[in-house]
Amino acid sequence: MNGTDAGAGEQYTADPAGGERLRRWRMVLGGGEADGTGRALTGRDAAMDAALGALYGEAGSRRPSGARSAGLGGSAPNVARWLGDIRTYFPSSVVQVMQRDAIERLGLAALLLEPEMLEAVEPDVHLVGTLLSLNKAMPETTKETARAVVRKVVEQLEKKLATRTRATLTGALDRSARISRPRHHDIDWDRTIRANLKNYLPEYRTVVPERLIGYGRAAQSVKKEVILCIDQSGSMAASVVYASVFGAVLASMRSIATRLVVFDTAVVDLTDQLDDPVDVLFGTQLGGGTDINRALAYCQSKITRPADTVVVLISDLYEGGIRNEMLKRVAAMKGAGVEFVTLLALSDEGAPAYDREHAAALAALGAPAFACTPDLFPEVMAAALEKRPLPTP
Repeated sequence: MNGTDAGAGEQYTADPAGGERLRRWRMVLGGGEADGTGRALTGRDAAMDAALGALYGEAGSRRPSGARSAGLGGSAPNVARWLGDIRTYFPSSVVQVMQRDAIERLGLAALLLEPEMLEAVEPDVHLVGTLLSLNKAMPETTKETARAVVRKVVEQLEKKLATRTRATLTGALDRSARISRPRHHDIDWDRTIRANLKNYLPEYRTVVPERLIGYGRAAQSVKKEVILCIDQSGSMAASVVYASVFGAVLASMRSIATRLVVFDTAVVDLTDQLDDPVDVLFGTQLGGGTDINRALAYCQSKITRPADTVVVLISDLYEGGIRNEMLKRVAAMKGAGVEFVTLLALSDEGAPAYDREHAAALAALGAPAFACTPDLFPEVMAAALEKRPLPTP
């Protein structure tokens, strides 16, 4: 029997590629009279379709025969069951997107205050941001579970980002500390020889070191100071998570003195909690207004070595304080020798909505504002430490 005289069932067998295309279209269109595929789903496909329909379909529009109806209802057990289903049927990256959509589309944030819900979710940066925004409303019975979820994400991020960050910044610090007239015991002989190979004298089988390269004697002392100034308004949730992790990594480096400051209309210094980024995150309060000028005034008051200080402002620049004073502070810090970096976001999502007028004003002061991914952040910091142009995207 061939594809020409086969019935419907045999035709699918004879043309598996066409059948798979039909199946995918059916999953996309969601069933009902309008999909036009005529394809019925069974087994695992039907269960996947029901999970999608519960989130993205109108009531009943994606309900395959015999499957549960669309919608998650308002109860935690229904949502927890659905969370378990999507983790069964979809890869982790898709699960995280669906969880985010469920929180936004179906208003499920309040249900995350229940421990059984938190145990069912797939932890990611966006979920951490949601939990932090709910922190003050979180009952005591949920807080330990929430901290465990946040710690899991923080540990994953540290594992991914810490080694490369330390290596990149250590190299930058070494280069910035290099001196051209070192004392004898401070000479870096490997670099000195490479730099003077052109002065090799074959008759004496030696290199004449016309230029000595070495490092300062205080190689293990604090070389640079970094102040992370983080806007904790609700739109900056992912940036707060990444900045807290990077702050902990920087604080672990003896040659960098790191200060972490978060702000809305008030300013909170969380430097003494930098040994545990989970404590830092639970010390923030996402939401509220923004007073960048007040935050920068505090940071400015903590600068003792301007030429060796990098200030990183992470904000969408929607200023609720005094705009002109904010710009004057930035100009004063740069005039004193501070390296000033403005990041509109520190996340994988690209540039958020931001105040373009303030961004242009900062750029005119020599502090261009741009969004930065976590992967690029070590390179940005290395450039700032070495006082060279920033690798803006």
